[in-house]
Amino acid sequence: MKKGYLKTLALATAAAPLMLVSAANAGEYLPGDFHQHSLYTDGGHPFSEMMTQNNNYLQWWANSEHGGERNRDGNGEKWDDPTVYPVNPILGDVEMSGGHQEMWRWQSLRDYVYPDIEEARAQYPDKIIISGLEQNVPGHEHCSTAVYQYDGTATAISEFEYRFDRSDDDTSRNGEPGLLEGFGTLGKTNDDKEDAISGVQWMQALKDQGVGDAWVVPAHVERKWTYVIEDFRNWMDAGPDVAIGFEGQPGHQTSSDRGFSRRSLGGGTYGGTGFYAAKVGGLWDALSAEGRKFFNFASSDDHWHWSMGGSDFWPGEYQKIYTYIDTNAEDKIQAVFDGNRSGNSWNVQGDLIDKLIFTVENAAGEEAMMGETLKVAPGEQVTVKILMRDPKWPNNSPFAFDNPSLAQIGISQPLNMPVLDHVDMITGTITGNVPATDMNDPVATDYGTDTAVTATFNNSNWKANKNGVIQVKYTLNADDSMFLRLRGTNLPANVPFETDQEGNPLADTEANDNIYAAMYADELAEQLIDGVEITTNSKLDEVAEAYADLWFYSNPIYIEVQ
Repeated sequence: MKKGYLKTLALATAAAPLMLVSAANAGEYLPGDFHQHSLYTDGGHPFSEMMTQNNNYLQWWANSEHGGERNRDGNGEKWDDPTVYPVNPILGDVEMSGGHQEMWRWQSLRDYVYPDIEEARAQYPDKIIISGLEQNVPGHEHCSTAVYQYDGTATAISEFEYRFDRSDDDTSRNGEPGLLEGFGTLGKTNDDKEDAISGVQWMQALKDQGVGDAWVVPAHVERKWTYVIEDFRNWMDAGPDVAIGFEGQPGHQTSSDRGFSRRSLGGGTYGGTGFYAAKVGGLWDALSAEGRKFFNFASSDDHWHWSMGGSDFWPGEYQKIYTYIDTNAEDKIQAVFDGNRSGNSWNVQGDLIDKLIFTVENAAGEEAMMGETLKVAPGEQVTVKILMRDPKWPNNSPFAFDNPSLAQIGISQPLNMPVLDHVDMITGTITGNVPATDMNDPVATDYGTDTAVTATFNNSNWKANKNGVIQVKYTLNADDSMFLRLRGTNLPANVPFETDQEGNPLADTEANDNIYAAMYADELAEQLIDGVEITTNSKLDEVAEAYADLWFYSNPIYIEVQ
C-alpha cells in the first residue's frame, strides 16, 4: 500500500503503451507463462522451438515439464543412441521404455535442460527464462514449480524432483548429502499428501536458507478430483512464500471441452476457467474470504499446437499472465518471482484486453494494487479505479468470421476482433475459515461466504476513448474487511449455451455440444485467415469455440477495516 501510487496514467495508443509509474519503483505488467512442455518429456516440439515461440508472445516464462523419466532429449533423440551420444550419458537405476533406456528427470533437469535454458537466455537476452518442473505431486496430480538457484546451477530443482516427484522411483542417490539443513540425506518422499506438504516445506526452506527462490502452483486442479480447500490451506501454511496460488485458467484450450474433460470436478471448465475460480463464491473466493492471499494464474500447458492436431495454443498465443514486475530491478529473474508472489497480476484469453490497472484508494490518498491490502477506518468511503485497454486491432485468432455464439443474439463481431462487453466487480467479506469440504460431494460444498457480483461496468457507465482505453471510477463504503476482484468478458448475459441470466459462464460442454461440434472442418479450413498454415483441420472447431468465449480475471485487492 502506497500513497499516491499512481502518479501518471497515459491514455494509450497502439504505439504508446499504457504505463504505470510508481512513487517507489517503475514497473510494468509483463506477459508470461508458467507451464509448457517440449520433446524432453511429452511435448511435441523441440526445446529450441518452444523457446522461439515463447519469444513471439511473452516477456517471461518457465520451462516446467513432467518429472519421472524419459527416453529422449530435447530434440527427440534417444539418450542411448550411440550416433548421438557415443558414450551413454545416463546415470542411476536402469529403466527402459520402447526399447530404450530412460534418463531420470533429476539428471536431465540438471545436466541438459538447464544448459539449454542458459543458451536460450543468451539467444533472447531481453526475455526472462526460468527453470521449472511440472511435479507429479504425491497424493495429487500435477503442480507447476520453479526454482531460481542463486549459484547459477540446477542442483536444487534436481534434488527436489528426486525427493518429491511421485513418478521418480530411482534409488541411486539415496544417502547423498542434501542441499538444505533439516532435511537429511537424499531419499524418497513421494507417496502421499503428507509428502506433498513436505515438498512445499523443502521449497520454503530453499528460500529461507538463502539458496534460492521458488514457487509451487498446482495445475489444472479440478481435473483429477484430488485438490480440496484443505490442501491449499496446508500448502500455504507449509510454504507461505512459495505456495502462491493455482492455475485457475488451465491450458489445453483446444481440447474438446476446453482445458479438461467434463468428467472433471465441476463438469469441466466454464469460459475456459476451472470450477474453483469461475464460480462466484467458490473455492478461490472462500480462500480470499479467509483472508488468504492465494492467487489465480493461467498457463498454456502447451504440448502440441492445434495447427498440427494438438490441444494447445503456443504459450502466450491465447492465454497470458500479466505480472507487475519491477523493470528497474537489477536481478530480473528475482523480479519475476517477487512479482508473481505479490499477486499483482491478471489473466486474459484471446487478448480481450491487453492492459489493466486496478486499484483501491482510501480517504488519505493511499492506494492498493492487486494482491495488496488497504487499511481503512470502519465505514470509510473508498474509491475503486480501473483503467484498461480493449485493443482495436486483431488478436491471434485464425478466423475473421462472425462469432457464432454472439450471432445467436444478433451481434456481429469477428472472432479476431473481440469487444469487451462488460466487467463485473466481485466482492466478499473476510470472515475467517470457511466450512470443511464435504468429501461425499465436493462440487456442492457451500463455503458460506457472501461473495457476489456487486457492480457491473459497461459502455453505459464507463468512459472510453477512440484508442480503446476505458476508465471506471466507483465508490463504496468499507463497513467490514473485504476483498474485491474483477472479471470481464466479450459475452453479455443470457447468451445461449454460454452465459446465464446473471452473466456467469456456463459449462463449456454446452457450447461444445450445441454450437461448435456441429461445425464442419473442411468449411472452417476454407475460412482461415490468409497465411495461417495447418497440417490438419481436426481442431478448428475447438479453436473457434475458444476465441468465441473470452474472459479476463484480476487477482483480489484486500481491504482491512481497523
